[in-house]
Amino acid sequence: MGWLDGWFGSSSSDESDPLGKLDPKLREFLARESPVKYTTQHEQEQQQRQQQSQGSTPAKAPVPTATAKVLASDQSQQEQQTEQPAVPRASLYQDGRYAHLWKNYRPQYEIENETKTDHEKLMDVLEGFKERKAMIGKAALENCAEEQLDWSNCMKYGSWADRATMCRDTVRKFERCYNMQSKLLKALGYLQTYNRSPEVDEDIQMHADALYHRMLDQEAEIEKCKAEGRPVPAFPSLFENSTYQIPVYPTKSQPAAATSAAGTGEPGKQDPYEPSQAIVESWQEKLAGLPETERMAEEEALRAEHRAKAIVAKNLQELWNEQSKEREQRRAEGKETIGDKIKRVLGTPDY
Repeated sequence: MGWLDGWFGSSSSDESDPLGKLDPKLREFLARESPVKYTTQHEQEQQQRQQQSQGSTPAKAPVPTATAKVLASDQSQQEQQTEQPAVPRASLYQDGRYAHLWKNYRPQYEIENETKTDHEKLMDVLEGFKERKAMIGKAALENCAEEQLDWSNCMKYGSWADRATMCRDTVRKFERCYNMQSKLLKALGYLQTYNRSPEVDEDIQMHADALYHRMLDQEAEIEKCKAEGRPVPAFPSLFENSTYQIPVYPTKSQPAAATSAAGTGEPGKQDPYEPSQAIVESWQEKLAGLPETERMAEEEALRAEHRAKAIVAKNLQELWNEQSKEREQRRAEGKETIGDKIKRVLGTPDY
């Protein structure tokens, strides 16, 4: 009786096995699920007697209880890793628990891709390109946060002359920062839409901000040289001798490669998405009216935008080819749908 134990002390059986009063099913559950395997003193004595009775080998010193628990837990974890099947990343228990529940699991994006129509697949490619163009404006605003703050402070706390002119100088400074940051982001390949991690986007955004401030430093040095009557030094282009490389994923069929802002980054290899000579000549009139420091950034931005549009067109072409093969396969198997017949009758081109 428990109240007698409180007066006269606990029995020796309770000291040897503190879990003895638990329900057998609960003890079985703890033995199966607990990472630390508990052994009573009676079980430890039996193990020592078995070791001593062997005779062929000298009796080993009794292992401390804590050490025995650690060894038992390590052994149980190794057994679980070898016996239990792997679970997907979506599971909170990567040790293999509840693996039978995850046996038929499939990610949601796989199921959605299988159920999408041909029109939805085409729209995904186009929406991805539009989304990247919108994100360029957001990234440029983040890089121009200081200029935007100066504009806000000028409108609130600026002098009477500044507020009378609506802070014209500060606004021009902000607008130039926004436009140049957008061009630099395009030149560095921010419009790429296929299989790119957020870490790469962040690297491009930081590098664009670094190039913009380098351009401002060059302009300040030129103005200083002109004021002092010294010859103006010849600064290299912002993209010249740049070791910054970004991964580009041109199409689904071509492997990923590292490329610089000016092209593929591989000497002697022509960029398949390089604009033609006629397109480059049409840009010259626009580039001629820009300052020397902004001309290279504008040209690289135009090249990058042309490359991004060509990549989107290539992805659409590959998607159309895939859909055309699927229609031909359904027709050969006798499973042609009404939509397939309409496209075949109307003469939809197979790109």
